[in-house]
Amino acid sequence: MVHKALVPPKAVAGLSESRIDELRTERDVLDALRRLGHEVRVLGVRDHLDEVRAQIDAWRPHVVFNLLDELQGIISYDHYVVAYLELLRQRYTGCNPRGMMLSRDKVLTKRVLATHGVATPAFRLFPFGRRFRAPARLDFPLFVKSATEDASLGISQASLVEDLKGLRERVEFIHDKVQSDALVEEYVDGREIYVGVLGNSRLVTLPPWELDFGALPSAQARIATRKVKWDRKYQAKHAIETRKARDLSAAQRERFADLAKRTYRALYMSGFARMDFRLRSDGRILLLEANPNPNLSKGEDLADSAKAAGLSYTALVSRIVQLGLAYKPEWRMFEP
Repeated sequence: MVHKALVPPKAVAGLSESRIDELRTERDVLDALRRLGHEVRVLGVRDHLDEVRAQIDAWRPHVVFNLLDELQGIISYDHYVVAYLELLRQRYTGCNPRGMMLSRDKVLTKRVLATHGVATPAFRLFPFGRRFRAPARLDFPLFVKSATEDASLGISQASLVEDLKGLRERVEFIHDKVQSDALVEEYVDGREIYVGVLGNSRLVTLPPWELDFGALPSAQARIATRKVKWDRKYQAKHAIETRKARDLSAAQRERFADLAKRTYRALYMSGFARMDFRLRSDGRILLLEANPNPNLSKGEDLADSAKAAGLSYTALVSRIVQLGLAYKPEWRMFEP
């Protein structure tokens, strides 16, 4: 199940490089499922779920491989899709509705994790549609982002602000251009470390993976802007890459794994996820975001970290399918 605009074509000849890149995850997963011997039908979904029910009623698949990350153009609606699948008593891959709802709400995530011993940056929420008011008890520099969007949408070098004037301008930018609440956090300088998690009740963490900012000019902040995350030419120009995190002690690796699992369980996640951390120079670790159903493309951090752990891409996709089949929502508790 994919977005209607991302249904993989039978051949990519004649497509632009950017269009091929847009379809990368869907093509990679489809190829892996077919290599595993599964019979696969690709369903493109845009704004309505009627066709989902029609396909399920007609075909009765063992499991739906869910690659939808929005509905009707709204990222926070993605949990409604899996909730609908649960109402249909249909097995699916990836995170469950409760885990998706909690983790998509970045403010709610922070409040939940505060009770579970997982540190996050100090913050203030600026609700969409309300007048700007100067925050109290936050120290500049501050980092401004959408409270609900993902994939670095709305994040650029301008997201890091040094004074009240810059803060006001960036909050207004998020309100006007992204049309969402603005989340303002104290900026955490340090290494950006990603930790993948696989599992439902029994959890496995993947090796810590690091976003290496390469030769990015010293005047620019080391933040995962949209260009850093997705612009291939920009990445090549500045030697930006993700790779296995180096020079971590055994204690630090254990700490990352513990925090990743603790976050996963606190947010009721299932299937697979990626936790984004900052490691400060003083050794303190802070969680930036918890990402359900992260990017599954070959060559991205989750797949590469799985490969480093001895799990090939095809094996990773197979494991995600197995977890989807094994997950037990409430309706399965009453199965004979």
